Amino acid sequence: MNAIEVDLLIVGAGPVGLFGAYYAGVRGLKVAVIDSLSQIGGQVSAMYPEKQIFDIAGFPAISGRQLISNLAEQAAHYDPLYLLGQEAQQLDRVAREGEPDLLVVKTSTGVEISTGAIVITGGIGTFTPRSLPVGEGFLGRGLEYFVPSSAEYTGKDVVIVGGGDSAVDWALMLQPIASSVTLVHRREAFRAHQGSVEQLRATSVRIVTNAQVMTATGGDQLEGIEITINGESEPHRLPCQKLVAALGFTANLGPLRDWGLQLHDNRHLVVDSMMRTNVAGIFSAGDITDYAGKVRLIAVGFGEVATAVNNAAVHLDPAAQLFPGHSTDNPASEPVLA
Repeated sequence: MNAIEVDLLIVGAGPVGLFGAYYAGVRGLKVAVIDSLSQIGGQVSAMYPEKQIFDIAGFPAISGRQLISNLAEQAAHYDPLYLLGQEAQQLDRVAREGEPDLLVVKTSTGVEISTGAIVITGGIGTFTPRSLPVGEGFLGRGLEYFVPSSAEYTGKDVVIVGGGDSAVDWALMLQPIASSVTLVHRREAFRAHQGSVEQLRATSVRIVTNAQVMTATGGDQLEGIEITINGESEPHRLPCQKLVAALGFTANLGPLRDWGLQLHDNRHLVVDSMMRTNVAGIFSAGDITDYAGKVRLIAVGFGEVATAVNNAAVHLDPAAQLFPGHSTDNPASEPVLA
């Protein structure tokens, strides 16, 4: 799959991008969604999958994981193409007579995507997990930076490294099914929400603070680690078949900086009321955008991406109506029951 042709390319598979994929389907557009992460969900999946979100319309409370699952199910009705674990890099433009220019995006894995329009929903940019120097050789063989599914942790000795929301959330999620869970944090204080930390302390999770992982051992798969604790001369060896490094992420615009897009504060994309950037055919929505009065909430991003996709549809076909109609008036928008 080295060459792909779609009507619309969405850059970013977070909540806003997933809702955009659904709305592209509503407009009858063939859509691809690209994300540098290996899973959908963006910041929500990477940083607070088990946190309850309280400001999504129609849900008094919903976990980050359930929100992403619901959005993916909603979009799945229109069969979007997901290109995960790769970054949108080079952008080229090909003139077409009587049609909008063709935008050609080359990815970090060599895939070439030809599209008539692009909607950027990349949150705060490309996420790169901060690496754990110890144990990199076991990446994919015990060392992980995400926990998209808990199934493979059943009955395993799990060590989670970090003190933020992701580390605590994943420890809470895995504690009921793992053989053991140990949380190793290099400081005494946690960055995670205090309520979550108190909840964690009430479980069987072993919490080791002022400590660092020093070595990782094993054959084909990870088998154990050694940690040192400040003030103690001897290292502690722990059985460990799953080591989760929840050390946070770095985020930046990356190659998007070379696309000629107007930036605000050197990190947000400036858009107008139609969610258009200054580059013809490229729209944007969500936290990555900026305009007067911008409020960075998922709820706001949902409205922005609906606006962006509908305006992209008109960009692709100037004869098309901007207003898509109400979903309740369109039988084709109803879920297909198995």
